[in-house]
Amino acid sequence: MDSASTRHLAILLAAILSGAAAPPPASPVAPRHQDAPVHQAQVEARIVAAPQPVRGSDGTRHLAYELRITSFQSDTDPLTLVRIAIYADDARTPLETLDGAAIGTLLAQPPQEDDPKDGVPIASGRSKTFFLWLTLPAGIPPRALRHQLVFRTGAGALQRADDIRTPVIEAAPVRIAAPLRGGRWLAAEGPGNRLSHHWGSMVAINGTLSDPQRFAIDWFGLDDGDHAFRGPRASPAATTDEDWIGYGGDVLAVADGVVVDARDGIANGTPLAPQDTPDDLTNRTLYGNFVVLRIAPGRYAHYAHLRSGSLAVSIGQRVRRGAVIGHLGQTGAAGAPHLHFHISDRPTFEQSQGLPFVIDAFTVRDRGKRIEDMLDPDRPPPSPRPSPSTHRLEMPLDGDIITFS
Repeated sequence: MDSASTRHLAILLAAILSGAAAPPPASPVAPRHQDAPVHQAQVEARIVAAPQPVRGSDGTRHLAYELRITSFQSDTDPLTLVRIAIYADDARTPLETLDGAAIGTLLAQPPQEDDPKDGVPIASGRSKTFFLWLTLPAGIPPRALRHQLVFRTGAGALQRADDIRTPVIEAAPVRIAAPLRGGRWLAAEGPGNRLSHHWGSMVAINGTLSDPQRFAIDWFGLDDGDHAFRGPRASPAATTDEDWIGYGGDVLAVADGVVVDARDGIANGTPLAPQDTPDDLTNRTLYGNFVVLRIAPGRYAHYAHLRSGSLAVSIGQRVRRGAVIGHLGQTGAAGAPHLHFHISDRPTFEQSQGLPFVIDAFTVRDRGKRIEDMLDPDRPPPSPRPSPSTHRLEMPLDGDIITFS
């Protein structure tokens, strides 16, 4: 297997798409001197979009959201974020606490070797975005979350920002049918992976910061041996579109709806071929051939990278759940054949927020896989294989290998 080609594909795929409040609890980090007060931190902190609970294929409910912090501290005494404590409603015991090095894992870009291991520095006038994947305990989900942030200054003093709140959306996530037929499909760069090019790619357009791909999935077809393309080939770069297992597969309407945007006629790509970097971030610069389907008020299903000449629908057309709307391909900003799919609150890519969804039924065949694992056609399948498990009204998570009914 050509490791350079594997790295090349990974790089290309990473560019794909591109009442009264209770008093705050006591600081979880004690100041250096018992009598010394913990000063208020000179920061702005906000949640990009209110989170919504969704049950994942691991059987637990999650909240996915972004906390963006901007420092207004003096350049001569910069801040380092050393603790995040997250509380449900007005509870005094946190749902989750992250300290020191664990905070660095919340960044979309992994910390470098020489980065501090005891927190995340935030320079004056600069912002950092922290991607939070919160697993909720069993029971009624909270109506709101409250965050407490603890910082250390360059001089070693502690500062704190309290009562940073966000409501939690109470509505159930949108329910959909499968976007593809049967098969074996890898949910690549999927929900829960803050390092993915999906969730980790914030979009700032027209003064609005959004995360359209917060729950996006790249669906790659696999054969029975969990290979993404047919071999033998000298390397993944030596393949054609037709060599890839999912290429040409039926793409299905996930619900009754109306086509609000679509395009066909963009030429098919070549796997691992160099790509131009889009100079704007829109459906038409990123998606190639695509369909956007309005399935409910403020709920839009986005399908991208469809095969040239395959669209079976047009703008304004009403479609029924399960209807074929096109075929899986490689067009637009795609490094290899796959279906990009996500749900958002607008028909556009820009200025839209990605929304969680649950699928009526699917079977999980394996977990924790990466597309890089699937690029050697001579690699034998894992033995023994996990027992398949049936899931209903759950959201596939990053690395799941799935078959649809």
